[in-house]
Amino acid sequence: MAPKSSTTTSANVVQALWKAYRDDTADRLKFIDAFLFFLMLSGIAQFLYCILVTDYPFNAFLAGFASTVGQFVLTASLRSQVNPENKKEFKDVSPERAFGDFALGSIVLHFFVYNFLG
Repeated sequence: MAPKSSTTTSANVVQALWKAYRDDTADRLKFIDAFLFFLMLSGIAQFLYCILVTDYPFNAFLAGFASTVGQFVLTASLRSQVNPENKKEFKDVSPERAFGDFALGSIVLHFFVYNFLG
């Protein structure tokens, strides 16, 4: 029997990982992951636009990119706090409190981004 190619093995690993994610991850976390993916794509698009088209006005690019990165960090923090597998680390933080912290952090972040725009 011929050995399997590495492409077939890699595809099987990716399929198994995707199936485990789909079956074992809570819907709440999947929704947060979708938002994280959107933020990542938005940051990539802004960065590519700055490189390929123009960076004028530069403070607008910095504000938009900082907003995307900051929101990504806040959302990743929210995901880690509401993940049921992390209950030991965040035993004093309820999901409602975590969302409240996320919302307040987002408001403060966007206040600073808006002020940076001028």
